Amino acid sequence: MSRVDFAFGAPDRLRMACEVVRKHYAAGRPLVVYTQNSQLMGRFDRLLWSFEPDAFIPHVDAADPLAPQTPVIFTTTPPMPDMHAGHAQAPVWLINLDADIPPTAGHFPRILEVIDNKPAEVAAARQRWRAYKQDGHELFAHDVSNTAPAS
Repeated sequence: MSRVDFAFGAPDRLRMACEVVRKHYAAGRPLVVYTQNSQLMGRFDRLLWSFEPDAFIPHVDAADPLAPQTPVIFTTTPPMPDMHAGHAQAPVWLINLDADIPPTAGHFPRILEVIDNKPAEVAAARQRWRAYKQDGHELFAHDVSNTAPAS
């Protein structure tokens, strides 16, 4: 089963997810970012390009021909680690931005969840926590409420 890390209390969920992507990109970790919500994915895509003026994080949609060689892949379909065929030297981690647990969660060694303080998001995160737990995943909670977003 997967290790699932919940970072709760994020001041801004998508911005914090950008910080997480930047950190893992800098460390050479291939990532898949997942949500079924194409509008949310579009917002995240635009923010990843602009959240920091000097940050460049190569990322593409899973359907793009460059996906196997790109360190960060976005998908609105069930994610799989083999989307990163060109980055097999490191285990592929999943960042879940969806309201539900990914249908392929058990295929990733690690899943990262970023949660803000909005009541609907907290409620959805609690449901995901219970679903992950019921499926036998190893769960960890991290309070990031005192983490100031980079400017």
